[in-house]
Amino acid sequence: MIIGVPKEIKANENRVALQPSGAEILKQNGHEVFIENNAGVGSGFENEDYIAAGAKILDTAKEIFEIAEMIMKVKEPLPQEIQMIQEGQIVFTYFHFAAGRELTEGIMKSKSIAIAYETIETEDGSLPLLNPMSEVAGRLSIQAGARCLEKVFGGHGVLLGGVTGVEPAKVVILGGGIVGTNAAQMAAGLGANVVILDINIERLRFLDHVLPANVTTMMSTPANIRKQISDADLVVGAVLITGAKAPHLITRDMLKLMKKGSVIADVAVDQGGCVETIHPTTHAEPTYVVDDVIHYAVANMPGAVPKTSTIALTNVTLPYAIEIANKGYVEAIKTNKEIALGVNVIDGKIVYEHVAEAFDLPYTPLEEAV
Repeated sequence: MIIGVPKEIKANENRVALQPSGAEILKQNGHEVFIENNAGVGSGFENEDYIAAGAKILDTAKEIFEIAEMIMKVKEPLPQEIQMIQEGQIVFTYFHFAAGRELTEGIMKSKSIAIAYETIETEDGSLPLLNPMSEVAGRLSIQAGARCLEKVFGGHGVLLGGVTGVEPAKVVILGGGIVGTNAAQMAAGLGANVVILDINIERLRFLDHVLPANVTTMMSTPANIRKQISDADLVVGAVLITGAKAPHLITRDMLKLMKKGSVIADVAVDQGGCVETIHPTTHAEPTYVVDDVIHYAVANMPGAVPKTSTIALTNVTLPYAIEIANKGYVEAIKTNKEIALGVNVIDGKIVYEHVAEAFDLPYTPLEEAV
């Protein structure tokens, strides 16, 4: 199979979908790999590294899309990329369809095969291609939130860990999954008082055992959320419903309960966000203010640490890419349930139910579309 890796064009996105060692392994499996010129530079990989691994360099994204049978990306295709996608071409990347109708309809119109990193799911319900970026985003949410709390960045001037004789900041985390757990570890490690809320009592029981004593677990209810955010310095949105739009756990009215100069970092923004007033921002302009509360809503947070993120991502995507390339997508879907769950759109048909529900569009069962 011919595999193409274009340079990411989302604002301040420095990750790349394939590191040179991955290109080498795909080459060893009998596949051709084409990389757009300087696609890996933001992550510390030069053209020469890919050439040494057996890949070929093409000058433009247009050339990549024209030649490739499978496109590997990091972020969802932007409108100018959607126009280049070929009918029948496999596109393997993060899509987060439920947060974007224009993206969904654009991919449907392209009649490509959209396999989404974020919905590939193992038998135990874990999301192996989302987990490493969730780890990165969870940890970054605390770094970013701590910086936003500084007075020079608009916050009310609180240090997360406090100092001798001064109480630490309070961090409230909505969701106890991979993002929430990593955020809690980072915040607790910095000395903050942390409250983590979730609707799964067994998950809370697990977190109560593994997280340090300055982390309190609590059942997520509207009343508990209102109470906890009222004196929070930093709130982290870490809610995930696989493939679906995130529910709004913090409404516009609830912002009035929060302290002036407090911060919300909504990691769920790429799935629509769990805060009613959230909308995506970029690393160039990461924050905005609503009702005196700072909103941090960068939709590609791991792009800030591309070296770490690219390596972590390609460690987990490569085995699936190899299987799709070796077998072809039809056979891969039939023989690997995890890959089958990753398929969201085929030949203009939505085959992932949550995506269809998000926009009230027709849903086609996967077995009928293949």
